[in-house]
Amino acid sequence: MDKIIIEARVNELATRRGNPNVPFLPKEIIADAKACYDEGASVFHYHGRTADGAPDHDPGFYLETNAGIRAQSDILIHPTLGYVANDTDAMGRFAAIEEMMKSADTAPDFAPMDTGSVNVDWWNPEEGKYDTTELIYKNSTGTLMHFAERIEHHGLKPYLVSWNVSFTRQIEQFLKMGVLTGPAYICFCMTDEIIFAGHPGTVAGLDAHTAFLPAGFDSVWTVVNYKGDLFELTEKIIREGGHISIGLGDYAYMDGARHLTNAEVIAKVAAQARALGREPATVAETRTILDMQKVKVAS
Repeated sequence: MDKIIIEARVNELATRRGNPNVPFLPKEIIADAKACYDEGASVFHYHGRTADGAPDHDPGFYLETNAGIRAQSDILIHPTLGYVANDTDAMGRFAAIEEMMKSADTAPDFAPMDTGSVNVDWWNPEEGKYDTTELIYKNSTGTLMHFAERIEHHGLKPYLVSWNVSFTRQIEQFLKMGVLTGPAYICFCMTDEIIFAGHPGTVAGLDAHTAFLPAGFDSVWTVVNYKGDLFELTEKIIREGGHISIGLGDYAYMDGARHLTNAEVIAKVAAQARALGREPATVAETRTILDMQKVKVAS
């Protein structure tokens, strides 16, 4: 079977109440990148955070973190555009990437495009109500086309996040228009427990995603379960030729009463993949699978 791309998603907007091993600061994220790489991850995704866990959109955070990651491994870097916490215009949301692209030491390999808009309010299961009621993750078609143009300009790989079928259909239209070119790297975003914006993290939820892969275009798909346990689906994903994006940013993974680290989560995925006949892809193999081009650092 084909090699499997394993992506470490190490912090997102997760707190340390669920798992104290969630990294916040650059030195913590840099250490996690090397540890996850050593266990078989070829892609590394993170969000800028302050010491108390709040979102940090300062480009300097990403410059320091990317440079530290680059200094110790060739793992492929996938930073955030800030998710719903960075609610500004298209240029403002992409500004940190523009700064990263000024040096080979800080340039990432991917830039994300969540290819639609969705309500992302947080449900409180104890109280049976929403804690928020106005959180909308806005990604207009015009904004996405701006992202696509800048991603292509810099030679980055678009990381196409699909929260539901409508997002995947948007990807297909962009491929038809030539806004995107194949192979499309699509992350199917499942959501569970406290957020319901994506498909549920079930067999039916995943099958509904894969049924709408763009017809007539090359695509590679990976799966995340935001706020849910992806290990309930990893065997199915591995057997069906998909790839896996996982980490403490999405779920407070445990081994009994012990909190796992991001590297331990990656090691668990790699072991399961090997047992099912799929070796984790190296960075070079990941580049080949995704037909990644050489990034173009600003002169």
